[in-house]
Parts: sequence; C-alpha cells; structure tokens
Amino acid sequence: MMALSIRQPWAWLILHGGKDIENRNWPTRFRGRVLVHAAKGMTHNEWADAWMHAYGTGASPKALEAGLTRDNIDRGGIVGSVEIVDCVTESPSHWFVGRYGFVLRDPQILPFRPYKGQLGFFPVDAQGGEHG
Repeated sequence: MMALSIRQPWAWLILHGGKDIENRNWPTRFRGRVLVHAAKGMTHNEWADAWMHAYGTGASPKALEAGLTRDNIDRGGIVGSVEIVDCVTESPSHWFVGRYGFVLRDPQILPFRPYKGQLGFFPVDAQGGEHG
C-alpha cells in the first residue's frame, strides 16, 4: 500500500479533526486509499501554526480532551489511512491553503507503527515494520 508522510499535528487533524484537504505544491493523479505517515520532524512553530489554523473547527477541544500535546503526539510512523478522491486548485474548505489540495475522505485510525517516511508517495511493505 502507498503512504504519504504528513507533518504533525496535520496528520492528527486529518484523522481526528475533520481536515479534509492535504495541501501540496505538486499535483497528483493518485486516487484511492493511502496510509497516513506522521513525519518525525515538527517544530514549535509548526505545532502552533496548525492549532491557530484549526481554531474554530472543533479540533482543538478534541485534542484537549484526548490529552494531546506536542510531546506525546505520535511521530515517525503510520497512524492511519485516508482515501484521496480528488486533487484541486481551489476549494471552499477551511483547510485549503495550498497550490494543490488532495481531497480526503473516510479517515481511519490505525495503531501506531514506527516507519521511516519519504518524500511523495512511497510504498509500505505488507509487514508494516521499520524499513531502511
């Protein structure tokens, strides 16, 4: 199965907070289910900026209720899956801010599995374990 690495807390927002667009600077023709890989890297500014953008969406109370913090959010592995149904250059979605937006549907949470990320879409072996 293919995976897409997404920095936190954006990956969490896709799976738990209603984020229905993944912004990229490149388009894709890929359609179908993809694993959500939570990237290992995340700065303090990225964390703060994401929550400022999420303000008013209802995601912040969910994160507080779950006890989510910058220090305990899963990073560096597979955290779920989502279906990519389109790639757009404009959208009424609150989450659309990029040049291209991958339209997301049906997020599914998976148990955390450590896995090294890559740029773009990348294959994840059937075992789901760490790879080179």
